[in-house]
Amino acid sequence: MSTVTFTDARACVLREVRAASGEPPTEIAALADAADRVLAEDVAADRDYPPLDRSMRDGFAVASAGPVTGVRVIGEVRAGTIFEGAVGPGEAVEIMTGAPAPAGADAVVMVEHVQRDGDRIAFPAPSAGQNISPRAAEARRGDVVVPRGRRLDYASIAMAATVGRADLRVYRRPSVAILATGDEIVEAGQQPRDFEIRNSNAWSLAAQVTRAGGRPHLLPVARDRYDHTRELIERGLAADLLLLSGGVSAGKYDIVETVLADLGAEFHFDRVRIQPGQPLVFGRARGTFFFGLPGNPTSTMVTFEVLARAAVELLAGMTEPTLAIARARLTAPFRQKPGLTRFLPATLGPGGVLTPLRTSGSSDVVTLARANAYLVSEPDRESWEAGDEIGVLLK
Repeated sequence: MSTVTFTDARACVLREVRAASGEPPTEIAALADAADRVLAEDVAADRDYPPLDRSMRDGFAVASAGPVTGVRVIGEVRAGTIFEGAVGPGEAVEIMTGAPAPAGADAVVMVEHVQRDGDRIAFPAPSAGQNISPRAAEARRGDVVVPRGRRLDYASIAMAATVGRADLRVYRRPSVAILATGDEIVEAGQQPRDFEIRNSNAWSLAAQVTRAGGRPHLLPVARDRYDHTRELIERGLAADLLLLSGGVSAGKYDIVETVLADLGAEFHFDRVRIQPGQPLVFGRARGTFFFGLPGNPTSTMVTFEVLARAAVELLAGMTEPTLAIARARLTAPFRQKPGLTRFLPATLGPGGVLTPLRTSGSSDVVTLARANAYLVSEPDRESWEAGDEIGVLLK
């Protein structure tokens, strides 16, 4: 086991999970249930899109080479209908947005640009193709319009419905066991004594797992006893992934690593140079990957988001999990001791400016709940001034 940089830790997670997991199982999901799932097949266009030349504006369909004054309106066509005749020189058809262009017309003049007197119109000379979306401009029949491996957002669902798909083959959501550890933990609905805390970690992880594409399964809290912890870890290893919170530091009663070792675990690292969340274990036991996340709530949330989330996404069928760290300008100076990659609560405001939030440490859920982003610092830099760019990760 070893201490690794954040970059090396993430690369290790991606490499090991990708190499060991293979192709996840698939299932058929109705379109209504497919949102946020990962697509396990290519979705192709069933016809040309648009299937005919189509007007992009309300106006008049004309022949661009014809006259522009005294043009006679010979009919109308709206979306959902078709004009049976043809447009000749000196003729026009009133047309609505989305309607098919009549034969003989190669331009649409916007209604705002037309002067009308009875059935006669005049307009500025149009160019060929003006305000017309030609047949197959968006996709040709057989083109892949939503590729395999794509997480299905609302636009992908719309595209699937457009090409006539009522259901889709998607990757099965991986089961993720969540095991909080510690004698000090009580359930969320219980009244804790002054020396106890409620089990927020299991519920934050459940929300994060769901958002990443997994199915969370909450186990009972493991008490700081070897036999109880081992029993629950063995249950958790029956899932596709096991997430543990707490019990991975160097304290007398931090027994998670001991139990995992006794179960034949292979450890890839047990400490990462990040803040919060340095004591972080990643490995595999009985064919199941596990993460031993730190027990402090913000450490648990951060380490899942920047490392464990990638494992859930790979198991859910994504081929390239991403960590979208962008750049933002600081509203105030920021100082740090070099050596760690830091993910600290911040607010990203209008204009892309980032304000670090004061925090009392890795147990400060109040501040993290107020944040909408993380400030992401580079490990080898000591200071930034107001106006400098720094990394930002949306929450």
